[in-house]
Amino acid sequence: MQRSLSDWLAWQAGLNPHEIELGLERVRRVIDRLPLNRPASGVFAVAGTNGKGSTVSFIEQLCRANGLETAAYTSPHLIRYNERMRLNGNEVSDEWLIEQFEVVDAARGAIPLTYFEFGTLAALHGFSQARADTWILEIGLGGRLDAVNAIDPDFSLVTTIALEHQEWLGDTIDAIAAEKAGILRRGRPAFYGDEPVPDGFRQVAKQIGARVSCLGVDFACLAGQGGSWTWQGSKTQLVGLPSPAPADPVQRRNASLALAAVEALDPALLNRPAVERALAASPPPARFQVIDRDRQWIVDVAHNPQAAGNLRRKLLDLDAHGPLTVVIGLLEDKQVDGFIAQLADLADRWLVCSVDVARGHDVQELAALIQRAGGRNVTTAGTPEQGFAAARAISRPGERILVTGSFHIAGPALCWLGLY
Repeated sequence: MQRSLSDWLAWQAGLNPHEIELGLERVRRVIDRLPLNRPASGVFAVAGTNGKGSTVSFIEQLCRANGLETAAYTSPHLIRYNERMRLNGNEVSDEWLIEQFEVVDAARGAIPLTYFEFGTLAALHGFSQARADTWILEIGLGGRLDAVNAIDPDFSLVTTIALEHQEWLGDTIDAIAAEKAGILRRGRPAFYGDEPVPDGFRQVAKQIGARVSCLGVDFACLAGQGGSWTWQGSKTQLVGLPSPAPADPVQRRNASLALAAVEALDPALLNRPAVERALAASPPPARFQVIDRDRQWIVDVAHNPQAAGNLRRKLLDLDAHGPLTVVIGLLEDKQVDGFIAQLADLADRWLVCSVDVARGHDVQELAALIQRAGGRNVTTAGTPEQGFAAARAISRPGERILVTGSFHIAGPALCWLGLY
């Protein structure tokens, strides 16, 4: 009897006793047993603390606008596992995934792959069979030892670097930067999308011998009038571009990074119609997604202090008044104090929810941490769905409700609001 997709995913979750086990040895052994054909127009690998999914989407849209066939891999997913893999912008089917899982399982023998490694190998094999022109691959955690890094990228991108996952990546910005710079390759173009550039990143890039271009030095995004902006690359200048959605400096930086990498593939791909089409495309869901109902719902996957700082700036830019209710669910390995500090003075009420994953933060402990970090009117609300219902019940029409802290609460919010 053939396994269903849900059966496969449940089985994969128990295959390796470690949810996260960084290292490339297992993945490379399986890759050696799989028939993988590299894409003709190269492989993009995207690492960074925040902005990876949006940057992958910009590259994907820009390549597709030029007629290239694309394969994109991102993680985690919001609602369906299928979201992680896209061919020409479309999620893959259950049947497609099951076919790849069967191939990977046969190839691995007794190698105990983690859940993420199994999915990564399935994506690589499926993309190879699909004969896409280019692959755009999001790094899962860090860079150097992430399963995606078992494939040599032609273009390596790092969006931003901030403190995150210290138990895996190190306790300093430079240590984390060195891990993320591990996706760079000798003699190949690499791009950094934030300012300033951490010393740890520069040092590793120099040791590797990558050809690094940095935002603000080798390419730039300059704000213009009425929300327009100008992009300046090494060979191309684009003046008066429309803002990407949502219109904010962070998304302009993500788009700028994507433009720099695609210019390295072929400057002709940065023709204005294609660039404007890519910028006009819908962003990935739950990136400051505003849903106006009888209340204004804002859903954002921010889950670390840097992302919370970006979220804070967007909230302040909103032309909105009245109380703000925050429905939050975090994983236990997140920096709660730094996250809450960015939002504490903006939030009038907090509803703390559980998230349905092994690393979900205990709601009572999280509520106590939020109070300690300055949060006001903090209560627990059980499941995400109970939290959404409670937020609506205690708010008035027209008020704002922010759902944030994790993919695992943002996804249920979009379902509860009827968007999926």
